[in-house]
Amino acid sequence: MRVSINDIRDMKRKGQRIAMVTAYDYPTAKLVDEAGIPMILVGDSLGQVVLGYESTVRVTMEDMLHHIKAVMRGAQHALVIADMPFMSYQADVATAIRNAGRMLQEGGAGAVKLEGGEHMAETVRRIVECGIPVQGHIGLTPQSVYQLGGYKVQGRTLKAAAKLIRDAQALEEAGAFSIVLESVPAPLSRLITQRLGVPTIGIGAGPHCDGQVQVLHDMMGMFTDFVPKHAKRYATLGDIFKAAMAQYIKEVQDGAFPTAKESFTMDEAVLAELTSDPRPRVTTD
Repeated sequence: MRVSINDIRDMKRKGQRIAMVTAYDYPTAKLVDEAGIPMILVGDSLGQVVLGYESTVRVTMEDMLHHIKAVMRGAQHALVIADMPFMSYQADVATAIRNAGRMLQEGGAGAVKLEGGEHMAETVRRIVECGIPVQGHIGLTPQSVYQLGGYKVQGRTLKAAAKLIRDAQALEEAGAFSIVLESVPAPLSRLITQRLGVPTIGIGAGPHCDGQVQVLHDMMGMFTDFVPKHAKRYATLGDIFKAAMAQYIKEVQDGAFPTAKESFTMDEAVLAELTSDPRPRVTTD
């Protein structure tokens, strides 16, 4: 049975910490799902770690739908959440509802995630009213990185911290089933988590959130352009990949690959006829 938003809410109520990771394709989603991850985010971070963009701003609805469909084919149990890309929901509520609906109807996702606090609360409320589960996202909001002046920790001043608290409360009141806190000081994240009835999911927000989310390519060492401070590398698959490629190149150049084990045979009688007659007969049967 697939994880539901009620299951995620219950995890907070029971004091169970929630592990969430990103996935962008069928084989990765399948592995993540089989490992027991309850929530998979098809993040617009695919713009950087999969498509090579400098930020998430260039990711389109078509990009997202393509990857959501692949992830849904691989994940059979986890709740799959689809990031709404830049300008797919900011212009007006009608556009936001239509695009959120596409994430579920065309992509197959179980929920959507969008960035913004108080100013997005009405949009969240209207999407939820249409029967579409919404995960909020406040703090460092990557789609606003140019306005923020870079990837900076948010909420360090009294004014900014109070604003984040109001943002979180507004999203909860609007019906968000959980809220991502990104690059928020740990003490502030703890305060927000204590004040909310819905789960908080941290990324660079300290240990006091109800759950954590990480970009898969960061934690597995597959994205090497830079390593965010909040990311912990649980494996160095990039190094393993490059070592395997180096071995493959060497074996091809040395003639060590392929061997008989990786080759196919044929009927010896057919081979004998081919080698005895330089002009093999061609039949039509």
